[in-house]
This record gives sequence, C-alpha cells and structure tokens, in this order.
Amino acid sequence: MRRIILSTESGADVPSDLAEKYDVQIVPMHIIMDGKDYLDGYLPVQDIYDYYGRTKKIPSTTSTNAHEYQEFFANIRESFPDCIIVHIGYTSKASSSFQNAVIAAEEFEGIFLIDALNVTGGLAAIVLYAAELLEKEPSIEPEHLVEKIEAIVPKSRLVFIPGSLEFLKAGGRVSNMASLIGTLLKIKPCIELKDGKLMSTKKYRGNMSGATEKLFSDYLNTYNIDRKQLYFIYSIGFDERIRQRMDEIAKENGFHNIRWIQAGGMISTHSGAGGFGVAGLEQ
Repeated sequence: MRRIILSTESGADVPSDLAEKYDVQIVPMHIIMDGKDYLDGYLPVQDIYDYYGRTKKIPSTTSTNAHEYQEFFANIRESFPDCIIVHIGYTSKASSSFQNAVIAAEEFEGIFLIDALNVTGGLAAIVLYAAELLEKEPSIEPEHLVEKIEAIVPKSRLVFIPGSLEFLKAGGRVSNMASLIGTLLKIKPCIELKDGKLMSTKKYRGNMSGATEKLFSDYLNTYNIDRKQLYFIYSIGFDERIRQRMDEIAKENGFHNIRWIQAGGMISTHSGAGGFGVAGLEQ
C-alpha cells in the first residue's frame, strides 16, 4: 500500500505542530514589500505591520507558481518515495495558486488535487479533517479519501471580521467591497466564503468585543457546526480579553475542542492586525 501524503499552501494557516504531527506538507505563497519577494511562513507577520507603520504601504501577495509546485511535489516524493499526494488547495476563486498546482501536477503521476474553495481556518479545517481520517484509516484507498474530502469541502464554513478595512480594501479580494465604501465608519463587516469567493455579508456596529460575540452567535444560528472541533482565527493585535470570552462562549455552546489559529502572512496582509474569524465543519 502506497503511503498518502497531504499537502496545502501556507494560506491554510495549518498550525505547525499539527502539520508536523500529520506530515502535512506546506508550500509557501508570497508576500511582496517594496519589490522584494518574501516566502509566507518564513517572514514574521509583525514585519508586515511594521512595514506598514513605516511606509503606510500595504504589501501585496502572489500565489505559488507552477515551477515552485513542481519542486514542491518532487521534494515530497524524495522524502516519501512512491507516495500518493493529495493536495488540498487554497480557493481558486481568489488566487491562481490552485491552477498552477494543476499545471505542475501534469508532470507527475499519483497526485490528486482538490480545490477547497476556502482559505485560512476554513481550509485548515478541511486539511485537518483529512489528516485525522487518514490517521484512523491509514489503508484507505486514495480515491475514497478524495471522495470524502470533496464531500466535506462545501461543509467548511468560515466567517471573519478584518482588523483593518484599509488592508481589506487594498487586498482587493472581496467581491463586493465597493458596497462597503462610504459606510465603513464604526462598522465592522463580516466577510464570508461564498462558493469560494470572499463576500461581505453582515455589518456590525460598535466595538470589537461586541462584534465578535454577535458574529459567533450569527454563525451558530446559520450553520449546524459539528461540536467536536472549532477553529478560532486571529491576527496579531487581537485583544486577549476577547479571546478568553470567546473560549467561554464556545464551551457554553458545547464545543469540545477549540483551537486558536494565528493568521499567517498571506491572510494578515489582507485582513490587518486584530482580526478575528471562526471556522468549522457542518454536520
């Protein structure tokens, strides 16, 4: 039986300890500051905000290119000879990264590609679901594993409140961002993944503490999230007191395992400091 190895991009924000535990292979995306290219995951996130503080410029991001994917897949095969690779990719609706993976995979056999139509914790939830399933059923046929992952893709639900509307606007990834312009004063938009696209849905007034509680309440009222696992996503600068309160509320709502995920460079570049999100899988 050939071993199955899971892979994804740095934009999934899979915690390093879990990536190591499950041998999930992570390919870096890119952050561009003053024309210099930095690999996401190797650049401290604080450097992004320090750069903005100095220059008032917001970094840009680019996808992993096809050549990098070729090297990435080749390196996996070198580390795990004769393995099957199941790559669970960052949404193709917001990045060319998945398409580049498709191009690179043509040079190999035994690679399965899944467009997760999600980012950060929503993508991590799918990757970790696959990792846990693979741990329980190490002899599962790759085609069967892929079927199960593809079935869970539409059940992964991600919502978040960006820390900085300026970062969000500059990122240009939100499809209906124009509808927010002129109405943003003291309003915190909820950004949600809809069919793989980032969309502004609800808007919350007031401080971050009240907004996060309302976001979570709306999230649970909208989706029947599996209580076995919940992911909270935060970017640097998120208030520790709010974090403690969200833990309490999650436990009150019956969640058994709550994992906090710090947004990496790719996501932080688009959401700004102090952002908050929720991800989980529907039952």
